[in-house]
Amino acid sequence: MEAYKRVEAARAKGRPSGKDFIENMIDGFVELHGDRRFADDKAVIAGVGWLNDMPITAIAIERGKDTKDKVLRNFGCAHPEGYRKALRQMKLAEKFHRPIVCFIDTSGAYCGIEAEERGQAQAIAENLMEMMTLKTPVISILIGEGGSGGALGLAVSDEVWMMENAVYSVISPEGCATILWKDSSKTKEAAECLKLTAQELLKLKVVERIVREPQDYKKGFEKVYQRLSKDLYSAFSQGQRLSGEELIQRRYRRFRKMGQFLE
Repeated sequence: MEAYKRVEAARAKGRPSGKDFIENMIDGFVELHGDRRFADDKAVIAGVGWLNDMPITAIAIERGKDTKDKVLRNFGCAHPEGYRKALRQMKLAEKFHRPIVCFIDTSGAYCGIEAEERGQAQAIAENLMEMMTLKTPVISILIGEGGSGGALGLAVSDEVWMMENAVYSVISPEGCATILWKDSSKTKEAAECLKLTAQELLKLKVVERIVREPQDYKKGFEKVYQRLSKDLYSAFSQGQRLSGEELIQRRYRRFRKMGQFLE
């Protein structure tokens, strides 16, 4: 499948959202609200629950379903308070030695003036720094779009997994075409150049695993949830056997090896 077809699939109407993954994979989920500084960002869902018999912290960027819900969730574009809420729950998970799973689906962090006034860049940068040193297992799963720093703010993890039709990029193909060529008709070419598909990113070692998807989003995802729950449980069980320092060093090595090449 060509790259832009993957982009369209990642944005498809009816595709499962972060909330769907939490509801179908995390038992007894209790949502926790607010960043204790400004407000509760509805674009980010965060809380605690159970993955089988394992207590877990789950965080998701939620785009919303219908028009009213999309507006409430700001179309999945988080404000600074969303990233601070996520970090608050991550630090709480670290304190109680709970693994953390992040479900990512966003075209990017909100870029409105009020978000900038409240420190959008600082909030994302703080997440990058703090996630690198969390002494508890962290896995991030790209379930739709993974756009720019908005996605990266929840993706400094032990491993990053991608759904088969998810995308992960520094910029959207439309934005790339407009900036590089001043021509929106080159969007498909930009998508190919960005290497934003799960298949390309696995080759580049930016992600560790591709999760197969059914052709029918409405009927076939039950098996995906079951398989993903089993794989997460196994990965977290292994991660919990490591000390906090071992987890940090493993995470550090993961990022250091990106971009290596031989002459």
